[in-house]
Amino acid sequence: MPKASPTTPASYEAALEELEQLVGLIESGQLPLEQLLTGYQRGAELLTFCREKLQAVENQIKVLDEGTLKPWTQE
Repeated sequence: MPKASPTTPASYEAALEELEQLVGLIESGQLPLEQLLTGYQRGAELLTFCREKLQAVENQIKVLDEGTLKPWTQE
């Protein structure tokens, strides 16, 4: 497993891609226990980052919609 980067991801997409790679490595069952723990910790950090980004976007949408969310309909 590549060494977990303690840095903040450049974007939501970069965090999601790194998280998907980590999940694949963890699910493979081929990692030593120490690397498994490090990967799990990094995955938790990435998940928090992604959730915060999504919440920020949702808040921006609420502001743009003047505080009310409109139901999404596929046209």
